[in-house]
Amino acid sequence: MHVLLNIWFGWVREGGYLGVVILMAMESSIFPVPSEIVIPPAAFWAAQGKMNFWCVILAGSFGSWLGASITYWVARWLGRPFLIGSDKLAMAERWLVRYEASGIFFARLLPVVRHLISIPAGIIRMNFAMFSLMTIIGSTIWCLFLAWFGQEIIGSHPELMDNPEQLAYFIKDQSLWLVGFVLLLCVFYFLVLKLTSKAS
Repeated sequence: MHVLLNIWFGWVREGGYLGVVILMAMESSIFPVPSEIVIPPAAFWAAQGKMNFWCVILAGSFGSWLGASITYWVARWLGRPFLIGSDKLAMAERWLVRYEASGIFFARLLPVVRHLISIPAGIIRMNFAMFSLMTIIGSTIWCLFLAWFGQEIIGSHPELMDNPEQLAYFIKDQSLWLVGFVLLLCVFYFLVLKLTSKAS
């Protein structure tokens, strides 16, 4: 994994926006590319004048949508009989059947789930336009958050740019509060949905 992280890090450094698009497309599918070594370094280099901050966000969001869309259509084409079921995948499918659009949005902000959510979305044949909209919104928020880390946090710890593995772990640790906040927001949102449905 250490070798892969260094290779992917080099793709961002040498490939620029195209490298960001390719890696974020991989990150949004089944490939284990951590977005923490893609967007933050690109945003850091943007602060140095080598890239543009908003173009980094645009490339990251487009790449996320591209990877998620490919996974969606593959899952939709293959269907359940050709996909190996798992407890996590079945749970994600039940989640989408019940919540659909809001389920996609929150999933894009959560680790692990963000990589898998396109599969059940394709299986249940969720409306692709709505899937795309929620994927783009959620991915853009996530890329904005990571880009802020790249400019502010890495800017204060430039030594992290010499060690992609340490960079990934550092950002994962620092982003735990965001994951906790999103989970609390999910609980609150779906609790409101449940109470309002009972009231009606």
